[in-house]
Amino acid sequence: MGILRQMAEYLYLKKKSDVPQGSWMKYMHGMNRISLIIFLFGLLVMLFRWVIKPMLMR
Repeated sequence: MGILRQMAEYLYLKKKSDVPQGSWMKYMHGMNRISLIIFLFGLLVMLFRWVIKPMLMR
C-alpha cells in the first residue's frame, strides 16, 4: 500500500507526512507529480483509442 499512498500524496489526495523537506526534495516531488499526471493522461488516451472509439464506430 506504500505506492498508492505515495501517489495520493503526489496528487494531493492525502496529507503529506510531517517530515521536513529540502528544496531539492520539493523539486523532485513536483517532477514526479508532473510525470504521474502525464502517465495517467496517456493511459486515458490509450483507453479511448482501443476501447471507446471502436465501440462508437459500430
